[in-house]
Amino acid sequence: QVQLVESGGGLVQAGGSLRLSCAASRSIFSINPMGWYRQAPGKQREWVATITIGDSTNYADSVKGRFTISRDNTKNMMYLQMNSLKPEDTAVYYCRAWDNYRPAVTYWGQGTQVTVSP
Repeated sequence: QVQLVESGGGLVQAGGSLRLSCAASRSIFSINPMGWYRQAPGKQREWVATITIGDSTNYADSVKGRFTISRDNTKNMMYLQMNSLKPEDTAVYYCRAWDNYRPAVTYWGQGTQVTVSP
């Protein structure tokens, strides 16, 4: 079992930046890949970005060029740097990780709220 804890959310004006963090309860060498998802009010949860243990990254078109996903394997941490934020980025952001040894098993964090004002 892996616990994931997100932090770093908050209220920011459009055009501003936030950095989200996801702390894993055990070595992130055992969880791969890792990713960020988000869920806006009244909408389904959507994928934002993914990073592998080899630092291969993928982004949703809606955030490409504005968001950067990264991970620090020595600290068991994953990050999402969000720049040029837009009101439509407002959502609860979730950290997700796949068990490296049991690919059908995934873990979710509890989420952190990001609110972007116009």
